[in-house]
Amino acid sequence: MNPNLHLILKEADDAIQRRTINGYRGGVRCGVDLGTAYVSLFVLTEDNQPLVGTYTYAEIVRDGLVVDFGGAVDLVRKMKAEIEDRLGFELHSAATAYPPGVPLTEVRATRYVLEAAGFNCSALVDEPTAANAVLQVENGAVVDIGGGTTGIAVVQDGKVIYTADEPTGGTHFTLVIAGALKIPFAQAEARKINPEEQTRLFTIVRPVMEKVGTIIQQHIRPYDVDCIYLVGGSSAFKGIAGVIESVTGVKTVVPGNPLFVTPLGIAMNDQLTL
Repeated sequence: MNPNLHLILKEADDAIQRRTINGYRGGVRCGVDLGTAYVSLFVLTEDNQPLVGTYTYAEIVRDGLVVDFGGAVDLVRKMKAEIEDRLGFELHSAATAYPPGVPLTEVRATRYVLEAAGFNCSALVDEPTAANAVLQVENGAVVDIGGGTTGIAVVQDGKVIYTADEPTGGTHFTLVIAGALKIPFAQAEARKINPEEQTRLFTIVRPVMEKVGTIIQQHIRPYDVDCIYLVGGSSAFKGIAGVIESVTGVKTVVPGNPLFVTPLGIAMNDQLTL
């Protein structure tokens, strides 16, 4: 795994807070992650260090499919303008990603969102492969637990040899919480992402975690996987790694802030702009 991973994720946190770039004028790479729960935009330096970034909750994608094209375009255009204001110059291109198994027409829709928002879409990559650009796993499984889907990539000798995607993710955690506590979805989402609430909510969402574990187990069974690396916002829920490990029997880790791993990897796939 990338020996500098902790530092990169710390720098991603700093990039979210950074309002100006103190005169940086080197090359940049940009990535846009259209997730089911969060839309993220990161800009990296020419040596792939996080420069500036932003993310926001949005309901424009469902299970990897763009369900609100106009809303997605407006949001990405707004985020692009915000980041350009912080950079002091215009962004022309960006890479983006999609869950494995999404139909080609929906992959194109993701590209069209970026283009309508003013970007040249320079690259499209599946989400687990993007995550591994940051993780640099040589052998194992990279699992991206997003809002609507769980994406799985088996990596051997540093190359992704198998990908799959199943429609279970953080949104299902939220629905279970909302049903159990009889509260609105938005309130359940707020409680889910609050670390102080997660211990109390753990028993409620554990069955969904076990389902995610079963999905992973089914897909990695034919391969020699000795470690599972969890990324995606839902992987930040306390205790999920232990549940996945108990179901799969495979060592499972959550590397740093899992929400930012895939967006950073997407940006790494953008063409360097000078």
